[in-house]
Amino acid sequence: MRELQTEDNAAIERIIRECLIEFGGNRAGLAWEDASLSRLSEFYEPEGRAYWVVVLDGEVVGGCGIAPFAESAEVCELQKMYLLPLARGTGMAVALLDTALAFAGQHYKQCYLETLSNMTAANRFYAKHGFEQLDAPLAGSEHFACDAWYIKSLH
Repeated sequence: MRELQTEDNAAIERIIRECLIEFGGNRAGLAWEDASLSRLSEFYEPEGRAYWVVVLDGEVVGGCGIAPFAESAEVCELQKMYLLPLARGTGMAVALLDTALAFAGQHYKQCYLETLSNMTAANRFYAKHGFEQLDAPLAGSEHFACDAWYIKSLH
């Protein structure tokens, strides 16, 4: 695992798009339309933001990021956590999440995330790792098509 580099942009965009297609997320109101998707290394460059990728046999197989939620100084968002099928169930997601939450805890008080309810394994994963499910998105959400929301205290 390492921090995202400029040369990883195309690979992680492809992975995110493949995963979104897999779960019917290739539509408006989701990461599919995020303007930053093709230049994630640039998006995650400012202070308080970071993105990590998992590399297996020299190939990027997944990643996740942390950025402020709706420009909040206290709440961050776990963003774009996607792994190719070959990387799922290997412990890589736990390593990514642990790294992301350690970073988040240095900058924020809470970590929020949005996902799709049909991503059942992901929803179980977040609940298992201490995220509490919310009944509605936090104010300021840009991904109006998400239908599952979680938050976790970092302190």
